[in-house]
Amino acid sequence: MQIYNTMTRKKEELVPLVPGKIGMYACGPTVYNYFHIGNARPFIVFDTLRRYLEYLGYDVTFVQNFTDIDDKMIKRANEEGISVKELGDRFIQEYYRDADALGIKRATVNPRATEHIREIIQLVQTLIDKGHAYVADNGDVYYSVRSFAGYGKLSGQNIDDLENGARVDPTEEKRDALDFAVWKAEKPGEPSWDSPWGKGRPGWHIECSAMSMTILGKTFDIHGGGQDLIFPHHENEIAQSEAATGKPFAHYWMHNGYINVDNQKMSKSLGNFFTVRDISKEFDLEAVRMFLLSVQYRNPVNFSRELIQQSKAALDRLKIARQRLEEAQPGPKTEIDDLFIAELDTYRKRFEQAMDDDLNTADAIGVLFDLSHAINTFVSSPRDQASLDAAKQLFDSLTGVLGLCQKKEKEEFPQEALDLLAQRQAARKEKNYKLADSIRDRLKEMGYSIEDSPQGSKLKKN
Repeated sequence: MQIYNTMTRKKEELVPLVPGKIGMYACGPTVYNYFHIGNARPFIVFDTLRRYLEYLGYDVTFVQNFTDIDDKMIKRANEEGISVKELGDRFIQEYYRDADALGIKRATVNPRATEHIREIIQLVQTLIDKGHAYVADNGDVYYSVRSFAGYGKLSGQNIDDLENGARVDPTEEKRDALDFAVWKAEKPGEPSWDSPWGKGRPGWHIECSAMSMTILGKTFDIHGGGQDLIFPHHENEIAQSEAATGKPFAHYWMHNGYINVDNQKMSKSLGNFFTVRDISKEFDLEAVRMFLLSVQYRNPVNFSRELIQQSKAALDRLKIARQRLEEAQPGPKTEIDDLFIAELDTYRKRFEQAMDDDLNTADAIGVLFDLSHAINTFVSSPRDQASLDAAKQLFDSLTGVLGLCQKKEKEEFPQEALDLLAQRQAARKEKNYKLADSIRDRLKEMGYSIEDSPQGSKLKKN
């Protein structure tokens, strides 16, 4: 498999550090709100990469973090009068709800920054001991960018050019405008932890270094994220990690392209900023996944309602082909069956060829449409069951790599919860809203939420 390495700016063959195993880390959400369509793209891209690597037979350890302590989280928690942990707990569950609807598999590990404070402090101390970080008079700890000779190698930026454009916050006590905080001294109304430099909390960049190296080791195979993270986040991760260990941080760096909305950059000020939860009220999120995979991950993608509708129609075509396999009439084996089974292997090879070319999901989807066309033609007459089963196996295997056309398991709920839902519906019908609300609260305590719609009410697992 060839993947484009942002560090070397060329496609390279993927050679794992340990044969048969892949360790990969992708930056996850800051859990202070629902994630937006721009966040969804890297989540889907690296989920698909993980699926394909597993399809190839690799044992993949996939780590995607939750940033559960930062300025935005503190601000929102204070506004709501709750703890940062309560806010994080809530939006981690909301993340899972939307990610599940997008067909995103749970990561092998979803570490939370606040669960790795000890490792973060140890990493900061190592940087101080090696002369790569210093403690300011106010208790902040800063990474000394100029102490790391390779700074700028990922983004291709020159350190002197960066200095000319650097802005200095007068409240910060850095020695150099380029330096960045790896530990922030305690402030009123903020969560804090004890450290050798006084109470405080970690900076954003240091969190990912500590979490990834704790779980995957000092050097691992793949680090991924959105293009917007190349600088400064990933550049800073490399600087502090390699300065601490003296070893390469990640062998391959992968970054997906930006999302525009109706040919404009997505931003709150333009009013074109959509969360996935917003979009789910209008579209099936499987169609959104289909849309985002219809463009090779490094290319920019333009989001519009019309394009989502087109993706839904395309997805339906694939599903119809799969359904026709289920409904096909079995018949005696003929030469056509043998030819069809042989032809199936060419679709598999073409699909793998596309995916091996830097995860070219756009071309892979094209192969699926060709396969669907062949299936539709093949099942127009009774066919040998073995041929039908072979087609089902291939179709399910290839669509499974892309996380599409997957049969959704029907959620099972205990009878007690179903009885309570029925009681609530009866109470609402009788306009006994006090009782209905109390039943809803009881279900919430049991771990269920209720979705009300004109078609009725249904339970959802929290």
